[in-house]
Amino acid sequence: MTQDELKQAVAAAAIAYVVDGEIIGVGTGSTANFFIDELAKIKHRIKGAVASSEATAARLRGHGIEVHDLNEVDAIAVYVDGADEITSTGAMIKGGGAALTREKIVASVAAKFVCIADGSKLVDTLGRFPLPVEVLPMARAAVMRRLAALGGQPKLRLKSGGADAFITDNGGQIIDVAGLSIADPVALEVEINQIPGVIAVGLFALRGADVCLLGAGGGVRTLTF
Repeated sequence: MTQDELKQAVAAAAIAYVVDGEIIGVGTGSTANFFIDELAKIKHRIKGAVASSEATAARLRGHGIEVHDLNEVDAIAVYVDGADEITSTGAMIKGGGAALTREKIVASVAAKFVCIADGSKLVDTLGRFPLPVEVLPMARAAVMRRLAALGGQPKLRLKSGGADAFITDNGGQIIDVAGLSIADPVALEVEINQIPGVIAVGLFALRGADVCLLGAGGGVRTLTF
């Protein structure tokens, strides 16, 4: 199976976790887009969705799915999103699509977090994928020095094909930190969160996944944490 076919398979499998009559949290990225397309087929069964990015909101609306502001929502039954890496304990690196802050907020409200990913995303130790950290622009250099002191190799994320910094939906900038081997993701998440100027770190360990649907050649594998 191709990578897109694996993403399609896990997106379809995630529909089983959708709760009828409720609002669904939806992540950002290529795998989440496959889920949105599947969700559109059963949109009559849900109240609507909360989006983790402007791009996701636009895709949901394009399918005729009502998008709710999180401030107007009391509860989210399930949040479905992809991951750049995930361990066998449900800790993840997310943020390759630059939506880590809003993804983290929506996930924190959801009763259940369902991660959907192809099998290559399952790792023993997080850190092969550069860790995204969203920062206030004025704090970029100071935060990069702190991240380097932790043993990482921080690099400012630039716009595609350009020399200017990539700007998130929140007006922040992204620092991608390579060279980390994250043995204790909870401790590192706490430590980076405490650096002044950090908006959010792409470690999802304090609130990791409850379920992961992994796509492989033999079908969809379900991990529960």
